[in-house]
Amino acid sequence: MRPTTLTPTPTVGTTSDEARGMLLGLIGVAIFSLTLPFTRLAVRELDPLFLTLARALGAAVLAAGWLRMRRVAWPGRAALRPLVIVGLGCVLGFPLLSSIAMRSVPASHGAVLAGMLPLATALYAAVRGYERPSNRFWFVALLGSGLVVAFALSQGGGALQAADVLMFGAIVSAAAGYAEGGRLARTLGGQETICWALVLAAVPAAVLLLVLEGEQIGRLSDVGPASWLAFGYVTVFSMFIGFFFWYRGLALGGVARVGQVQLLQPFLSLAGAAVLLGETLTLANVGFALAVIATVALGRRMQVRR
Repeated sequence: MRPTTLTPTPTVGTTSDEARGMLLGLIGVAIFSLTLPFTRLAVRELDPLFLTLARALGAAVLAAGWLRMRRVAWPGRAALRPLVIVGLGCVLGFPLLSSIAMRSVPASHGAVLAGMLPLATALYAAVRGYERPSNRFWFVALLGSGLVVAFALSQGGGALQAADVLMFGAIVSAAAGYAEGGRLARTLGGQETICWALVLAAVPAAVLLLVLEGEQIGRLSDVGPASWLAFGYVTVFSMFIGFFFWYRGLALGGVARVGQVQLLQPFLSLAGAAVLLGETLTLANVGFALAVIATVALGRRMQVRR
């Protein structure tokens, strides 16, 4: 098969495209919101490195099957660099760093820190020259992120914890992968973008899994059903299906604008952590959630040049 080539697309999306992008992005965020609660559940019995590599490998099998079923052509050379960044950031970087962090902090705490992802993603897209948000957009984005940071500090007694550094590293990794993947999805397609990134990461993930995680592999029979359920979710939904909606949404509505929907993710994660892990959901949580929702609605009205 001949490799696919990247073709230019219009620089400004229509109102209907942005609306569809926001909706698809919201579905992706809803799927991603359970990632940290299920990750914390999984690492109770699974090593974080094993969880990262095994979920990447499992999702790669699904991706390869989807590409073969759709008879998708190989991506062109221009797509390889952003695909590698997506693989390093979303397939390996964020899952590994967040998995390690989830061993020492509640999922609710990590989820709130992940609320910095929209700002980090918009910053990356702006630095790379992909989009040019207006000054008003930056003000609203900073306001929403400030609310998230204030919430995190209030939960941590006014100070950040050691695992927060890992979460910030995870956020930087994901931001790069989201921005590069969202831009590439405009020409390659959202499903194709995550599928090829997973396929490219499959070989190194398999090698590292066999070389570094032999002890964990030998103890898999001792892992309980709850951890396997969590592993299944982060493999099938967090690493595969969620990106189908997310990258398509970013492609239609723009990285910076649709990325702001992810400000809702911490609070959806809080609800998931309360149900799955029994972590506390307070009135303060709800209050911060409503304030962040207001910033998302306001940011939707601000200009972003693509």
